[in-house]
Amino acid sequence: MLCFALPSTLQEKSTMNVWKPIALVSIAGLALSLGIQIAYAGVCHDQPNMAAALGSLRAARASLDKAEHNKGGWREAAILATNNAIKEAERGCAFADTH
Repeated sequence: MLCFALPSTLQEKSTMNVWKPIALVSIAGLALSLGIQIAYAGVCHDQPNMAAALGSLRAARASLDKAEHNKGGWREAAILATNNAIKEAERGCAFADTH
């Protein structure tokens, strides 16, 4: 019966490799958790109409971003107005959530 022993450096290396995936998965989970918290930070709690309005405004902003050309300055004006509307809706939600 032949029995081979691994050199101590190979044994240590194989043990250390187990921790790398665990660390990577832990970091990915933390990043996902923080991302979800940030994404839901601006949600209007118990305000379905305001939440729907915010969703529509954000979708409008995305469409304006994709639109070609500036349309004589009107696209830029629409983007500014939409950004302002999003800020005001978020402020309204924040106020209602604290009162």
